[in-house]
Amino acid sequence: MENAEQNREAVSKLRELIKDIDTAMLTTMSDKGLVARPMKTQDVEFDGDLWFFTKKDTDKFHEILHNREVNVTYAGKSYVSVRGTAEIVEDPAKKKEYWSAGYEKLLKTSYDDPNVILLKVNVESAEYWDSGNFAKMVIHFFNRVVGNETDDDHLNETLKFK
Repeated sequence: MENAEQNREAVSKLRELIKDIDTAMLTTMSDKGLVARPMKTQDVEFDGDLWFFTKKDTDKFHEILHNREVNVTYAGKSYVSVRGTAEIVEDPAKKKEYWSAGYEKLLKTSYDDPNVILLKVNVESAEYWDSGNFAKMVIHFFNRVVGNETDDDHLNETLKFK
């Protein structure tokens, strides 16, 4: 039961950290190394999975077919780095549920285009840095500069999922 409660707390914390950030950077592994690109996170309440629209005729689609491990980063009031496993979802009902007029313009097509897919990122862990507390940041960096870093002045925390 403790793991279920920890997972609920992690989901709640990550939901709060990313709720007002529209664009994330999705990092995949290509044959040349790591590649990051901006992606619009779906306007759905975070429940442990992140959702993005893309197309099959993109490099990221093919990269995910070869290596499903991805990283998603957010920058806003806090900095968040999410590690997870990507899954390709072609369910027409799910695509219709998440589709908006903005995607019609952005992707120049409709949700029922067979080239359009959803990427579902199953979140495994997330690390975040609290940049909203300026005083805490100043103290942290001062302590690092003078070599007095303590366990309680860390700005970053890690959330574990599932």
